[in-house]
Amino acid sequence: MSRPPAPEGRAARPLARVDALGKVTGAVRFGADRVPPGLAHAALATATIGRGEVLSLDTAAAEAVPGVLLVLTRLAEGELNAPVFLMAGGTAAQSLQPLLDDRIAYRGQPIALVVAETPHAAAEAASLVRAEYSAEPVSVHLDDGGAEVREQTDVLSYYKNLEVGDADRAYADAPARIDATFDLPTQHPAPMELMSTVASWEGGVLTVHEGTQNAAAVRNGLAAQFGLEPERVRVVSPYIGGGFGNRNSLQVYTGLAAVASRRLERPVKLVATRAQMFHNSSFRPASRHRIRLGAGQDGRLVAAIHEIDQQTSRHDAFPASYTDASSRLYGVTDFRGHQRLVSTDVQTPGYMRAPYEHPAVFAFECAVDELACSMGRDPVAFRLANDTGTDPVSGLPFSSRHLAECLRRGADRFGWASRDPSPGSMRAPDGSLLGWGVASAAYKASSTPAITRIRLDEDGRLTVYAGGHEMGQGIRTAIVETVVRDLGVHEDSVSVEIGDTDGVPQPLTAGSWGTATVLPGVHAALVELRRRLGLPGSGHTGLPRASLEVEATHLAPGQPAEALDRVRAGALAPAGPVYPGFTAFSFAAHFVEVRVEPTTRRVRVGRVVSVVDCGRVASPVTAESQVRGGVIWGIGAALREHSEAEPRHGGFLNADLAEYTVPVNADVPGLEVEFVDLPDPLINPLGVKGLGEVSMVGVSAAVANAVHHATGHRARHLPIRLEDLL
Repeated sequence: MSRPPAPEGRAARPLARVDALGKVTGAVRFGADRVPPGLAHAALATATIGRGEVLSLDTAAAEAVPGVLLVLTRLAEGELNAPVFLMAGGTAAQSLQPLLDDRIAYRGQPIALVVAETPHAAAEAASLVRAEYSAEPVSVHLDDGGAEVREQTDVLSYYKNLEVGDADRAYADAPARIDATFDLPTQHPAPMELMSTVASWEGGVLTVHEGTQNAAAVRNGLAAQFGLEPERVRVVSPYIGGGFGNRNSLQVYTGLAAVASRRLERPVKLVATRAQMFHNSSFRPASRHRIRLGAGQDGRLVAAIHEIDQQTSRHDAFPASYTDASSRLYGVTDFRGHQRLVSTDVQTPGYMRAPYEHPAVFAFECAVDELACSMGRDPVAFRLANDTGTDPVSGLPFSSRHLAECLRRGADRFGWASRDPSPGSMRAPDGSLLGWGVASAAYKASSTPAITRIRLDEDGRLTVYAGGHEMGQGIRTAIVETVVRDLGVHEDSVSVEIGDTDGVPQPLTAGSWGTATVLPGVHAALVELRRRLGLPGSGHTGLPRASLEVEATHLAPGQPAEALDRVRAGALAPAGPVYPGFTAFSFAAHFVEVRVEPTTRRVRVGRVVSVVDCGRVASPVTAESQVRGGVIWGIGAALREHSEAEPRHGGFLNADLAEYTVPVNADVPGLEVEFVDLPDPLINPLGVKGLGEVSMVGVSAAVANAVHHATGHRARHLPIRLEDLL
């Protein structure tokens, strides 16, 4: 007996979020929602200097708080090994493990862990830990005297400066030139879910419930720290209340909670405060970009030089890869990129949505706009004239590139043809200065190896075990929609298990490769399921009554089978765009209208039109949501977000959601989203490319270009403040 196929058209109907009801009713459980029997609560005491050494710790007052069970100030020899930084081939957010020695590398570094019967007792006791320090001078900004500037190629030999052609000669000979320097600030992802972990031991097996984008890295990192086989560590992370890059590896506090749990022989929960998140998780580093562009009289770009200084910590070298995007925006065959690292007294920075591409494209697209305007050319027409179907770096064709289509569709939908090009020439009905700006966007279309399992039960239910993490982007919905489209089954008969290392390997979900990794893996498992059931290769034929489990692997073009081993280990696996015979990127065009109040110079974004080329759109509902979220973040990056570093004592002054300002409802305009929705023919069988990152890239540049059109002011730094326009 077989289950009847879904009605015609069901597979084509976009699904709503399959986990929406669970989220709004509270049925979905996040990491800190776990309350196992006997749970104890932990809190961190943190350093109040930005660099130096702990001379002594006074824990007497903390230990006297009723309910306190443990005050951990120093780990015993061999109790917890130091981790290895993710970008150095390891699994951790940084190489520094607190409580192994007395050195302080940054303000907010944990100096003690307090465990008590209640979270209130733990927090009170942690606040009573007193430290005496030997403080040293602090450097937190790129230009601080103690900041150490190093050539990236000297620190990380495998990162080469990008040079194609002779950009310096071509720039010197160009009749039209722009030379501009842009400063991008330190920024912090501020997800709604606080950093947390719940650790427990049973029979020598460590179980951790934690919101993470990389359960495999947490599992393997903890195994290495405790000297265990990975099979003796389980990490569970079915839902995350926002990832954005700062949960992509093993955190500094997870091992500490696990140590406390083992000492006390009971589960321990640690929930970091918002301020502790700002000081102990990764962030977008400050960067400075010098852009030099040269063009011929015909409006064709003939030279581009992109030089970058990027902040890192003193104990780790977080690599810079800004030129990967700026070199691929247009057909500039003479390009030179040069990247340096600046060591400062902070925790190791890391990835934050569109990590390199947002700053790089902001600087590059503002310079492109300035060059176009200086030559008297329309900014959209200038970009179209410099489009290319060939990767100017490798000389290979793009697997697909519809940037020109994005620009044309966006211009038509936005009404760009009615734009008066003169700065300050347009007015809104309320008298505000009206500005229209545009920017292109590019983000590499990556994919990592996938291992997927599908179980069919006798009652026709399908369970998909996939390697991925749900951060709010809707990966469960995309998986269910893929199964429904393929088999024609009802969506209620499909369930998805992700984020649990007891299922299939759970590699890093980041870099816009989540969908482009998981869905081809699901497709491969569906092909195997059809084969095992004797079903045709396509079509809605109905599923026979059977009990069956299949597993399949998927590798992106050019990825060796050995890459699967790195996925299982939680390390970064080789990913695109190093593909054989082609280069793969997602593209977008953003059109922004701003209104600038003529007296106070307050800037408001009035509307945005975004058109995106991300290959085939696998889940229309969640895809549109992704773009809207990326655009809102781009607006915030342009006009609001800036982590203010304290120059004397280190750390960040606005380490909360009251003073780290992000867009609110009043800042969000009408957002129109459109997709080219053409499958990429080369990247994977489904033709899907990444979307989450490219949706933010270029938005801030479009805002800044609109501000220039409204006021005549060229933004050389972000965020754009009132005083910049007075």
